[in-house]
Amino acid sequence: MKKNNFKIKFLLLSLIFIKFQTIAFSEIMFLTGCKNLNDGFIKNEYIIDFKKSLMTRNYVYDNKTYKKHRITDLSIKKKNTTKRFIYEDNNLILTDKIGYPQFYTQVIFEKNNPVVNIKTVINGEEAISKISICSKVELFEKES
Repeated sequence: MKKNNFKIKFLLLSLIFIKFQTIAFSEIMFLTGCKNLNDGFIKNEYIIDFKKSLMTRNYVYDNKTYKKHRITDLSIKKKNTTKRFIYEDNNLILTDKIGYPQFYTQVIFEKNNPVVNIKTVINGEEAISKISICSKVELFEKES
């Protein structure tokens, strides 16, 4: 009888332990109020979802910047959303490469850092420059 009680208790504790282990936590980082060093924006924010490995940028051009870009590209819209896949490398968060192989760019983030950089590579020569400074960085843990 005591052996059966022990097995039942062990089974119940095992199930509870396994149940708690299956709860997944994911982090989401919000960078808001980002001031671009080259262009003007009414809204410029980045949302980095580490579980989905996805960076979403929501932005709205101010009138001056919109007119400047509209002259050379008629497909430009005033309000935009871009999504890029991300990966982590040496404590940096990088977006997927755009324009690969001889020339490509990537956006670079660091956790809890308000600075957004861009990495440009041309024929193997690499340059990193600052493109935005955000006024607020928030890191959330989301339970699923």
